[in-house]
Formats: sequence, structure tokens, C-alpha cells
Amino acid sequence: MGLFTGKVVIVTGSGNGIGKATALAFAKAGALVVVNDVGGTRDGAGKDQKAADAVVADIKDAGGEAVATYTSVSDLDGAENIVWTALNRWKRVDVLVNNAGILRDRALLNMQVSEWDAVLDVHLKGSFLMTRAFARAIKVQGTGSYAIVNTTSMSGLLGNFGQANYSSAKAGLFGLTRTSSIELAKLGCRVNAIAPVALTRMTEDIAMLKDVGVDQMGPQHVAPVVTWLASDVAVEVNGRIFGVHGSKIFEYRMTQSEGVEGVAGVPWTPESLQAALAKIEK
Repeated sequence: MGLFTGKVVIVTGSGNGIGKATALAFAKAGALVVVNDVGGTRDGAGKDQKAADAVVADIKDAGGEAVATYTSVSDLDGAENIVWTALNRWKRVDVLVNNAGILRDRALLNMQVSEWDAVLDVHLKGSFLMTRAFARAIKVQGTGSYAIVNTTSMSGLLGNFGQANYSSAKAGLFGLTRTSSIELAKLGCRVNAIAPVALTRMTEDIAMLKDVGVDQMGPQHVAPVVTWLASDVAVEVNGRIFGVHGSKIFEYRMTQSEGVEGVAGVPWTPESLQAALAKIEK
């Protein structure tokens, strides 16, 4: 018996990289897995069923159960189809991993509106559509032990040159994680997020990661963190974001400085704010 025996898990973007490693890890732990992947390039172009089908085949060859879907999370019907696939096959859902993503990097001044929209549609809108469809399904099932794991990024939490679209989407996922963790708690659903750095198809052109290598920075280090957050082992963990850099695990936290009180009833001025900056920062 594994941690997820009998549970139905949806992993979006699971044809390659972190998503694939995560889907395989859930299956190994006994889950019934919906493997979703459009099968496009890392910039979202094209479609190919082979990626998702190959992961399903790997799971079945290992004695597990899985089904593939190929629709895009950025499309309302596509997102709902993914959840309905699980419901039609296994009559329930228990875990959702929002992992699907694309990259269209470009400096802000040169970025096209289409590049902005495409990235936010997959990462942020897609995670919203999947979360809503999943939450509506578990509401019908009744209060239980459910989990959602979102995928944000260091770029979204700290920023990164050339990724205004990607970092904005990932920053939005921080907010989606926090708010949905509050709203869905009444359904018995926890919502957390990971912010991984790993050597995958999405990051294969980053020299530092290539130098370190897949053994130290591969997706196999990320998958256990996802399965932990989705499991009942982490039943008390909700609304939190964990960084995963190879074997290093840490937590991102939004902090608030102590600040400084002005004179009651007297508005601040730009000059007084600048003078008080050192105290505001503390």
C-alpha cells in the first residue's frame, strides 16, 4: 500500500521534465494518474500525443494505472475535459498538480502582446481553470482530504531579466495559492506551491544547471516534494511555498517590516517618507 493507493491524481504538463517525474512518483505510490500534456515545444508551439502516451505506457509497464489527455489547460473546455477524464474513468479526483507551462522569454521593451498573453494563459489562467474545475468536482464529492500543488518560480518571487511575462504569471500563482488555500479549506482541500529549479527541457540552455548536471539538479529531486505536499503526511501544511534546488529545500515567505508610525491625522510627504525610509525598512 502506497501513500496514494486508490487516489486519483491529475498532473498537468506531465509529458516531460518535472511533470513526468511527478506523475511517475505518484503512480509508484499507488495513485491512479491522469497524465496531461499538449505535446508542444517549450514555447507552446505544436501538438503531439506521444509525450503523454509514453508516460502512460511507463506507468502501465510498472503495474500502475494511468490515462492520457492532450487538451490545453489554457482553454476552458480543455481544462474541464482533464477533470472529466478522471471522473469518467475513476469516478473521483483527489489531487491536482498544476505544472503545465511554456516559455517565451524576451526583454520587456521588445515583448509582443501575444508573447505576454500566451505565457499568462498557460501558467496563470490555466492554473485558475484547473483549480476551479477540480474544486467544483470535490465539492460534489463531499468534504475529504484533497490537495492542490501549484508551480510557481524563483523568477516569479524574485524577478528575472527577460521574463516579465513568466515572472508575472508565477507571481500570480503565489496569490492564487494563498487565496485558494483559504477558500478551499472548507472543502478539506489544502493548496501549496513549489518553486523549483531543475535541469529540464525548459532550462536546458542555462549553463549553470548544465554544469551541475541532472544527477544533482534533475526533476527527480522535485517530485518527492510534490508528493509530500499532496499526501496526508503533510495534512497540516497549507498555503505555503517551498523552494526546491536539487537536494536543498527551503520556504519562501512574504514578510512585513515593523514600519514606523507617522503623526496621527497628518499625511506623509515625499520628503518625510524618504527621511523615515530606514525606519520603514526595519
